[in-house]
Amino acid sequence: MPEITLRECQKTVDAWVRTIGVRYYSELTNTAVLMEEVGEVARLMARLYGDQSFKQSDEAVSLADEMADVLFVLVCIANQTGIDLTAAFHQNMAKKTARDKDRHANNPKLK
Repeated sequence: MPEITLRECQKTVDAWVRTIGVRYYSELTNTAVLMEEVGEVARLMARLYGDQSFKQSDEAVSLADEMADVLFVLVCIANQTGIDLTAAFHQNMAKKTARDKDRHANNPKLK
């Protein structure tokens, strides 16, 4: 499967929403949907890596698919609010790098 950039991802999601999905949900609805999807990731993580056990209805759920659901809705919100995720990612990494350049290396908990 070919790699896809964040910008291409945003264009692909936009095309899908405008054809298959008919239109975007409101920003507030998509925010609620994002929280639902993040909750599904958390539920699965608690079963895969935590102490909770699976119910039969949970056993066929895929962590990759649940994470892709989170990404899809996040991209929808970015598209709706005019955010270029590529630019936002680069800016965020620069911020984190400047802020944390020594912090993590000096954290005794991480050694």
